[in-house]
Amino acid sequence: MTDLAAAAHLLTDHGLPVDLLTCHPRLPLAAGITTDEEADRSHVRVWDCSGGRLRELASFDVAVFTGGWGDHWLPPAAWHPHEPLLTVADEGVLRRWSPDGPAEPLPAPASCEALAHSPDGRALWASTIDGDGTSAVLDPATGAAAPARWWDTGVGVHPSGELVATLVSEQGATFCVFARPGGPDGAMRQLRRALVLDVDGYGTPLFSPDGRYLALRGNAYVETLDVFAFPSLRRVLHTDLALDEEWPRRNLAFGPQPGALWIGTPRGTLLELDVETGDAVEHRGPTDAPVTALTATADGHLLLAREDGSLTLLTAAPASAVDAPDPHADAAAFLAATEDVPADGELEEHLLPADDAADDADPARRQVRIRAERTFAEARD
Repeated sequence: MTDLAAAAHLLTDHGLPVDLLTCHPRLPLAAGITTDEEADRSHVRVWDCSGGRLRELASFDVAVFTGGWGDHWLPPAAWHPHEPLLTVADEGVLRRWSPDGPAEPLPAPASCEALAHSPDGRALWASTIDGDGTSAVLDPATGAAAPARWWDTGVGVHPSGELVATLVSEQGATFCVFARPGGPDGAMRQLRRALVLDVDGYGTPLFSPDGRYLALRGNAYVETLDVFAFPSLRRVLHTDLALDEEWPRRNLAFGPQPGALWIGTPRGTLLELDVETGDAVEHRGPTDAPVTALTATADGHLLLAREDGSLTLLTAAPASAVDAPDPHADAAAFLAATEDVPADGELEEHLLPADDAADDADPARRQVRIRAERTFAEARD
């Protein structure tokens, strides 16, 4: 069990819960977004989380994002992979914040629902609701846009920086598609090897810091959790988090310990889950306010938001570097076992979905799932 300690704690001045947390991948910076339905605005805040503290650096408002069915979503946001630069969609523009002040905004694609920087920072990828089967690739310097293959929801970057994972969603099934950067105009080069998920409504794919695991939250109908080993794409865990209650969708974070996945619960607790064994430990905090968002900072600490408008930085022991896997070797092995999707033709016709049916028949895998299901059942009681 990991020992957690609260290093810093604050309350948002408006008292509304932070619904989305995103940390810079390399710098001690974090951003949170709160939606104020009455004001029809979303509040964006940026914090410095260095030295075990939380210090607000900036705050600004953007328009609430409206989905295709007229429902309100959180506006998409993305950190630059190297620079202290945050980009947030605000209707027709992409607002950009840096410590030196607001940067020149870029024109936003219409109905932009997701944003991500390429791992090298040279391209800004945008997914739109009405993309007609295409997404957009933006030049961060000029805002010039070019079309690219469709993706949606979000982009998870493998720690090697050599490939990413994203989703191509359909109501009946969703593909988790892998891609390498460096395509035409900076677009993703989608790869043939993929995962097939049930129905739609999943969250952004999340790689562990060592690149050994990929976690997915969803879906539109059931609160599920799936974890896959990488590069094998073997499913190591599948469980239902809840059957009759709503769990926060942005409630996953990999901590510094290998194989430890942290999960925020509606009871205000944190579950520390060993994805290989299915064993979990429940950590209780000073309040039982439900968790609304969870993420990990660049140095492996946990940043936790609750329904009461509080934000807590939790420190955890760092992982040992002994026998640490090489994410570059894993990425190279994955890339060597697949190939690019051809530029023309339907994506689905070229994908080679991974088959983890053998894992379903593995007694050890079944035991992992049984232990995980018992853990979440206890957390619900």
